[in-house]
Amino acid sequence: MSNHSFLMLFLRLSADLLKADKVLVVERVIESLGLQAIRDSLVGTVEKRGISGGQRKRVNVGIEMVMEPSLLILDEPTSGLDSASSLLLLKALRREALEGVNICMVVHQPSYTLYKMFDDLILLAKGGLTVYHGSVKKVEEYFSGLGINVPDRVNPPDYYIDILEGMVKLTTTTGVTYKQLPLRWMLHNGYDVPRDMLHDDAAADGSNRGGEKSSVEAEADSHSIAREVWDNVKDAIGQRKDDFEYNFLHSTDLSNRRTPGVMQQYRYFLGRVGKQRLREARIQGVDFLILCLAGVCLGTLAKLSDETFGSLGYTYTVIAVSLLCKIGALRSFSLEKLQYWRERASGMSSLAYFLARDSIDHFNTLIKPIVYLSMFYFFNNPRSSIADNYVILVALVYCVTGIGYFFAIFFQPGTAQLWSALMPVILTLVATQESTSKFLANLCYTKWALEAFVVVNAERYTGVWLITRCGSLMQSGYDINDWALCIVFLILYGILWRCIAFFCMVTFSRS
Repeated sequence: MSNHSFLMLFLRLSADLLKADKVLVVERVIESLGLQAIRDSLVGTVEKRGISGGQRKRVNVGIEMVMEPSLLILDEPTSGLDSASSLLLLKALRREALEGVNICMVVHQPSYTLYKMFDDLILLAKGGLTVYHGSVKKVEEYFSGLGINVPDRVNPPDYYIDILEGMVKLTTTTGVTYKQLPLRWMLHNGYDVPRDMLHDDAAADGSNRGGEKSSVEAEADSHSIAREVWDNVKDAIGQRKDDFEYNFLHSTDLSNRRTPGVMQQYRYFLGRVGKQRLREARIQGVDFLILCLAGVCLGTLAKLSDETFGSLGYTYTVIAVSLLCKIGALRSFSLEKLQYWRERASGMSSLAYFLARDSIDHFNTLIKPIVYLSMFYFFNNPRSSIADNYVILVALVYCVTGIGYFFAIFFQPGTAQLWSALMPVILTLVATQESTSKFLANLCYTKWALEAFVVVNAERYTGVWLITRCGSLMQSGYDINDWALCIVFLILYGILWRCIAFFCMVTFSRS
C-alpha cells in the first residue's frame, strides 16, 4: 500500500521537493488515517483479494491527501465504513481543512457526531435541486422558519433526508410540501426561478389563493423563454469546449509546480509494473506452460513435409502463438483502465505509462519464443536453424502484442478476448487462399510470418530439391530473398498497432 502512495507522491508533487520531505508527507497521511497495520499489505485487484473495502477507501483518500491539494472533492468517503473508521477519516479530513484545504464531500446518513464536524451543508432534493446551502449551525433555524422542526432524539440530517424523499409527511400547518422546498430556497435567496417550477407551485396553491394572481405568478411573466434557451445552448457549447480542451490541449498548471518529466515518470512506472509482474509470476508460469504444451502438440501433429517445407506446422504455429500472446497482452491494459483514467486526471503522463508497460512486456517478447521453440523444434525437427526461427517468432510476438494492446484498450474484456481468438484464424485463412489478391494478402501479418518460416526452411534444401523448392515457392507467391523483408514488416506492424493503441488510450474517454 505504501509503495503505491510513494509512487503517486513522486509523480504528482514537485520534483524540487526532497525525498525525505516526501517520505514525511506519506508517513503523516498513513498515521492520520490509521493505516499503519496495512502499510505493507497488497491493495488487491479484481482477480486477487487484498485489503478490505473500507481500508481500500481510506487508501484512496490518502492517495489524494499526499498530494496536499488546495481542493479535495470526495464522493461518499464514509460509505461502507464502520463508525470508528468514519470518525477517524473525518478527523483526518478536518485537520486538512484547518490547514487551508477546501474539502467537499457527498455523505449519506451521517451520524450526529460527523454531521457537527462540517462547516457548511448542501441539501439536495430529487433532480439535484438545492433545498439548503449554508452553515450547519443555521440549518435548523432555516427549516424552523418554514414550520419544519426536528423531533427530539432524531438525527437532523436523517430527518431532512426523509422529508426530501417523501417518507415523512409535513403537517398542513407548515403551508409547504416537500416538493416546494427547492422553490422556497430560491425565493428566500432571491434567485431566478424556472417557469415550470413557478407553474407547478401556482397549481398546488391555486385552491388556497382563490384564483387570485400571486406574486410568484407575476414574477413568472418577467422570465423570457428565449433567455432560457440561450442559457442551455451556452452550457452545451461550454461543455463541448471543456471536453475538447481536456482531451487535446494542455491546460495551464496554476500550482507553479514542476512535476517529474516523462522520462522520470517512465522510471517510476517501470518499477511499479515490474513489481506487478513479479506478483503475477504464477500467471506467467501458466502462460509458459500452455506455450510448451502447444509446442509439443503442434510439433507432433504437424510432421515436417519436404514437399511443402513444413508450411502446415508453421501455419499452426502462427495461429497458436498469435492467439496465446494476444490474450496474454490483454492483461497489460484491460484490467488497468479505471486506474489509468484516475491517474491521468491527476496529471500522469500517458506516454510514460504506456511505454513502461510495453517495456516490461518485452520480457515476454523475448522469452515466449524460446519456451515455444524448446518443444516445437524438438518434436517437429525442421531443417532451418533454431536461431532463424527464434528471430521470426520474436518479430511475430512483438507484432501481435501491439494488436493485443489495441484490443484491450478499445474493447471490453470479453469482446477483446473474442477478437484475439478470431483474428489470427481469419487472417491466416485470407492470406493462404490462392484467390486472395496479393494486395489484400500483404495486409495480413500472418502472411509475412508464414512466408518467413517457409523461406528460411526452404533455404536448407539444395541439390535435387532446387526444382521442387522453386515450384513450391512460386505457387505460394513467396520469394527466397524476402526473409529480412518479412521481419521488417512484422516489426513495422507491431509499431503501427502500438501507435494506434496509444492514440485510442489518450483520446477515448470512458463511457
